[in-house]
Amino acid sequence: MLITTEEAHRIIRHSIVPFAGESLPLDKLQGCVLAGDIAAPFALPRFTNAAMDGFALKGEAIRHASRETPVRLQVTEAIPAGSLSRAPVATGCCAQIMTGAPLPEGTDTVVAFEDTSGFGSSYVDIYKAPNNGANVRHRAEEVREGDKLFKAGLSVTPAEIAVLSSFGCSVAEVKRKPAVAIVTVGDELRLPGEEVAGAAIFNCNRFMLQASCRALGIEPVCILHAPDDRTQIRETLAHALAAGDILITAGGISTGVYDFIARELSQLGVIQKFWSVSQKPGKPLYFGSSNSGKPVFSLPGNPVSALVCYVEYCVPAFCLLQGKPVPDKLQAILAEPFPSDKKRHRFLLGKAWVEKGKLLCTLAQKVESHMITSLVGANCLLEAGPAPDPLPSGSLVTCAMLPWATL
Repeated sequence: MLITTEEAHRIIRHSIVPFAGESLPLDKLQGCVLAGDIAAPFALPRFTNAAMDGFALKGEAIRHASRETPVRLQVTEAIPAGSLSRAPVATGCCAQIMTGAPLPEGTDTVVAFEDTSGFGSSYVDIYKAPNNGANVRHRAEEVREGDKLFKAGLSVTPAEIAVLSSFGCSVAEVKRKPAVAIVTVGDELRLPGEEVAGAAIFNCNRFMLQASCRALGIEPVCILHAPDDRTQIRETLAHALAAGDILITAGGISTGVYDFIARELSQLGVIQKFWSVSQKPGKPLYFGSSNSGKPVFSLPGNPVSALVCYVEYCVPAFCLLQGKPVPDKLQAILAEPFPSDKKRHRFLLGKAWVEKGKLLCTLAQKVESHMITSLVGANCLLEAGPAPDPLPSGSLVTCAMLPWATL
């Protein structure tokens, strides 16, 4: 039964169960999704400290200091980063201090090294009086103990890893990345480097889908190919289902004589949730769940159709499995007419850019689903619902950025 794109998304959302959490060390967190909120175990900074190299002192004692009338203070100790002061600083004295070192008792201000007579003596002349409290990082001024650092569902980047390590967190609870299995089907397909003769063609989908997963930080765990033979297809699908958390196939899913994928998935216990979506391209899209709940997407064989379905449906599925938000779609202004379909939801690759504060977009020059070169230079997927006439230039159209592309 033909369903709408909205219904397809609804079925996928209701079918996917997010992964449980697992603890991973800092060096394995990049690209993972946090499984729960993380609160600060202590304040940051943990202690009041110097913001630069110089001298810690009482600000009131040097408020009239200048080049013409410097204030001379006795240097009672030197405090490097990582060390505590030995004693409070008395009136008429100061402590040489390095950036990050705890501020000693009896001081409230740090005078920068450049505004003094320098290090290396038991006395120092202060040539400039900053405001009281200057060049000091106060305890908890950045983060208080118990403050929420991150929310569940956040994708971990080098920024989050930097913060976690600053708080001494050696591990974090995250949703694991999906283990993806990819299967392509077809007698006619050859690998690049092999000889192509007669009606044979090269296997584009294998490498396109592999690269598309890697662009999301997901490494496929199983990449297989099967000829148009039901027994071999069933064996290949069974191996792939066992290897991965999610199975993506390409080819063999339409209604032709040699399109065996749907039937063999059924033989393996996969429950069909839908097969055929009212969209162009990508109508023969199949989605199901294995008897253990693993999502199965069977994409059309035409490369552009396969990529459209991957971006529109598989990428959100990855997000759902990891418990992170599905990327938002944008509204862009058409720089040229959009050729809507009278009956089906239309997807077209395109190019989006910002001009004078507005998001504009144009279509790829080649729009047929077998034209793989239409992918080159595209950074977004444009879409519009069924309409009797093309959308004119200047109209708003829904725009989804390709996960590996930028404006």
